[in-house]
Amino acid sequence: MTASKLDQLRAMTTVVADTGDIEAVRRLKPVDCTTNPTLLLKAVETPAYAALVEEAIAWGRRQGGAGVVEAVCDRLAVTFGAELARIVPGRVSTEVDADLSFDTAASIAKARAIIAAYRERGVERERILIKIASTWEGLQAARVLQQEGIDCNLTLLFALPQAVAAADAGAFLISPFVGRILDWHVKAGGGPYTAETDPGVVSVRTIYSYYKAHGIDTVVMGASFRNTGEIEALAGCDRLTIGPGLLDELAGATGELPRKLSPETSDRVPAKLDLDEKAFRFAMNEDAMATEKLAEGIRGFVKDLRSLRKLVAAKLDSAKAA
Repeated sequence: MTASKLDQLRAMTTVVADTGDIEAVRRLKPVDCTTNPTLLLKAVETPAYAALVEEAIAWGRRQGGAGVVEAVCDRLAVTFGAELARIVPGRVSTEVDADLSFDTAASIAKARAIIAAYRERGVERERILIKIASTWEGLQAARVLQQEGIDCNLTLLFALPQAVAAADAGAFLISPFVGRILDWHVKAGGGPYTAETDPGVVSVRTIYSYYKAHGIDTVVMGASFRNTGEIEALAGCDRLTIGPGLLDELAGATGELPRKLSPETSDRVPAKLDLDEKAFRFAMNEDAMATEKLAEGIRGFVKDLRSLRKLVAAKLDSAKAA
């Protein structure tokens, strides 16, 4: 009997669950797990996790004072992350607040606080990846954190210059987005695309080839998928972070899943880039897609972060009135 496509994928790629849904992670058994403000907001609104939310709210009431809402949100992120760390054998990615994406010092401070909070719960830094947006400021924060032994996941990554700068910073892992790149090109009138010509797939393949050809150890983890075709076109990538719905589709699909990426068979390799801040910013400015999707992604995460904070503030107020 032919193995499912998910099982075949697992034989060549580390599969990561892109969700804050604890039960989905238990069911799908990924190696790693990654969350973001959008996924955390969905999880907090799910009745099954009411006890975790209530614990954080009760803790917040005991703390009181300025900044308690943000502190409760941080506690929730770590609470969910610690639960996930008990399930997956590998790493859990936890995101630095998106509204700090242009503040290097604040991003570093937040990351250190997240690691300390995990340690209080018995989860050591080796189990955590700090997720930071791939702005110039975020990349510099990752440089400092990596030197301190805090591994980072550079997210909202849409272009080779971001990947090159992340590698230069010593980032442990990058999350190049696939589906959002496709979205931009379709909206701009491109296509129709196949899995092989999908601009998001092509972008990740280019980054993967660049890293392998130039001996870069930073892990490439494709993210933001719109369909299983994109995932299958990246079979063999170091890691792929996939939502529960698409994981279920792959688990139910049979047929051969050929390996598409391997270090030995890289596509055409771009010349090595040397990027200082000015060169990085200019390269990003030249790429309308990467510039627009990075800004849009940060705005989206900030919107959901604000929604989460509003929800927490309302719960704190209602608990106070009770």
